[in-house]
Amino acid sequence: MSAELIHDKELPLTEHLAELRDRIIKSLLAVVVCAAICYWQIDRVLYFLLAPLLPILHEENAKVIFTAYQEAFFSYIKLALIAGAMLASPFILFQAWRFVAPGLYEHERRFALPMVLFSCVAFLGGAAFAYFIVFPKAFLFLATFAGPDLRLIPTLKDYLSFSLRLMAVFGIAFQVPVALTVASRLGLITAKQLKGFRRYAILGAFILAAILTPTPDIVNQLFLAIPLVLLYEFSIFLVALVGK
Repeated sequence: MSAELIHDKELPLTEHLAELRDRIIKSLLAVVVCAAICYWQIDRVLYFLLAPLLPILHEENAKVIFTAYQEAFFSYIKLALIAGAMLASPFILFQAWRFVAPGLYEHERRFALPMVLFSCVAFLGGAAFAYFIVFPKAFLFLATFAGPDLRLIPTLKDYLSFSLRLMAVFGIAFQVPVALTVASRLGLITAKQLKGFRRYAILGAFILAAILTPTPDIVNQLFLAIPLVLLYEFSIFLVALVGK
């Protein structure tokens, strides 16, 4: 056991709580600063989030609207806080790691740090997949419901809630390799078991894609099913690697 670990375990609880408070305060300050920067550039942030919808709005000769006086202001604040939290996330993870790392053994650190970094990359990858692949096709399909008696006039509040929630869902879905790798590290599952469940996983991926894909054609379903299958196969590789 390292001297750093022994020293850390000898610290009283009050010092641990004081350190936790300081790191939380630093993280919150980082979020506030980044949120202020994002609010300063809120037009660019909003344009980036609206980019998949704008071509459809131009075709429909429509615009995003707000129906209450305070709606745009609070939507801007919400968007700035979320974007600020994402911008400050590396600093927040650094603070969390500095608090947790002294209490871990060396082999636990070697495993935990790559998993944390990989989890962040996987979440961003899922959000990017939703933004670049799912959004254009989903919005195009949903716009087809407009007709003589229905017109597409999305509100800012609803669009932000829908798009941010969908990006979060895909980001969480891309955590499958991380979750399975951690489960294997805890001895709950093996690569052999995952290989045995492969056919059911592939079937489940296509069923899930058929449910979540807004358009019924096979091409759009493949855009969702194939990444899920690849994530499962990558999980098998990671679990086998961790087992070795």
